[in-house]
Amino acid sequence: MVRQLIDTFGRVHRDLRISVTDRCNFRCTYCMPAEGLEWLPREELLTFEEIERVARLMVERHGVDSIRLTGGEPTVRAKLSTLVGMLADLPVDLSMTTNGVTLRAQAGDLSAAGLKRINISLDSLRADRFAELTLRNDLGRVLDGIDAAIQAGLDPVKVNVVVMRDVNDDEIVDLARFGRDRGVEVRFIEFMPLDADKSWSDGAVVGRDEIVARIAEAFPLEPVDRTSAPATRYRYLDGAGCFGVVASVTRNFCDTCDRIRLTADGQFRNCLFALDEFDLRSLLRSGASDDDVSDLLQGAVAAKWAGHGISSVNFIRPSRSMSQIGG
Repeated sequence: MVRQLIDTFGRVHRDLRISVTDRCNFRCTYCMPAEGLEWLPREELLTFEEIERVARLMVERHGVDSIRLTGGEPTVRAKLSTLVGMLADLPVDLSMTTNGVTLRAQAGDLSAAGLKRINISLDSLRADRFAELTLRNDLGRVLDGIDAAIQAGLDPVKVNVVVMRDVNDDEIVDLARFGRDRGVEVRFIEFMPLDADKSWSDGAVVGRDEIVARIAEAFPLEPVDRTSAPATRYRYLDGAGCFGVVASVTRNFCDTCDRIRLTADGQFRNCLFALDEFDLRSLLRSGASDDDVSDLLQGAVAAKWAGHGISSVNFIRPSRSMSQIGG
């Protein structure tokens, strides 16, 4: 019998985000401080076998039907296609979020191993700005990686854009046009208080309504019916595809959120903004039974809050940044 992961508010959680590493080949200014982060020792990372065990339990016992691999940057984990093959044996929608810089070399192998779809982060189309944000001159490689993902048959290919006031918000229409021309779905993401240098403020957030209004001035559009997915989607009236906006700050979707997270070092999180974590790694390495693991998962999800409370005066940001938690 499937024991669904249900929180106190009756929400069923079926979307598992797995961070496979905390390492990255970029040093994005809003993901980590300029001096970088201290990487986890290899022995503190979950093994592929441990990841597969947790994933299988969540699928077979708790009805999880969507798994996304994240990082850090997942493609820096050695033999990633092996893990993809292990997870592809499960009856799930298997996807990945990546910065795309090595996709030309890896997209074919990942697709052949069973990866279905992919999200690629791209916060600027301007080479100088891209280099400033990532401290790497790799815009060309990322754009080529997007093409490689399309050619490998990954579908859909989505492009994630974190929109920041006075940083890249002047590129909103350019990025929308890029998605239309390239045949990919751009997802504009409101800037969230998960930056490593903790410089986030309300003033840095470009909200959903403003993003949509700017794009609508250039391309007539209409909203698409909302699902439990994080993005509110819009369709171009001329048939040139769709784009989405993840409005975590101004229009939070906590009431329909079905996501849970497993960090690279084996900590289970019931919310991206959770202050508490549940130590799965120690449990797995202590000889715990599948029932013990399932009980921890049940209790952790039951303890989930009603919402993250970013706009509340009582909001406390997590101690980990996005690069350490996973997207």
